[in-house]
Amino acid sequence: MQDDHQQDHEHHHDHEHHEHGHDHEHHQEHVDISDVSLATSATLHCLMGCGLGELVGMLIAMALSLAIVPSIVLAVSLGFVFGFILGMRPLLKHGYSFNNAFKQVIIAEGFSILFMETAEVLVEVYTPGFMQAGLLDPILWVGMLCALAAGFIAAWPINLIMVKKGYRHQH
Repeated sequence: MQDDHQQDHEHHHDHEHHEHGHDHEHHQEHVDISDVSLATSATLHCLMGCGLGELVGMLIAMALSLAIVPSIVLAVSLGFVFGFILGMRPLLKHGYSFNNAFKQVIIAEGFSILFMETAEVLVEVYTPGFMQAGLLDPILWVGMLCALAAGFIAAWPINLIMVKKGYRHQH
């Protein structure tokens, strides 16, 4: 009987110790999860602006029957413009002046957009049939999804570094 009591006590002690260790690990994860969550949110926000800008650029390029290089330049340019507009919008709402909002977005979002756009263009250029696809061709939409995924993957670590360095995105 005493052995049973001893085992129960040891099990309870181990359980408490395990829970205490788990809480400590959970607290440590919470800090990392916060940075990861903010980096993910910033990357998704950037992806929305870049993706929307590229899509609008592609549609304009198709409507004007532009060649491949001008199409890429237009899509990437609009990706940057839309990314910066979407980045500045919440800052302006929080009372930043246009100049201060622009400076903040250049720092906090500029590198992210650069890496994202680079990855997206590389996927688009190297996806067979993408650059020649029409609006209703499945390869256009599959390629766009792949490009957006590549852009997210390329920009996420940049945003995580920026978050860890204290550049907070205002979304």
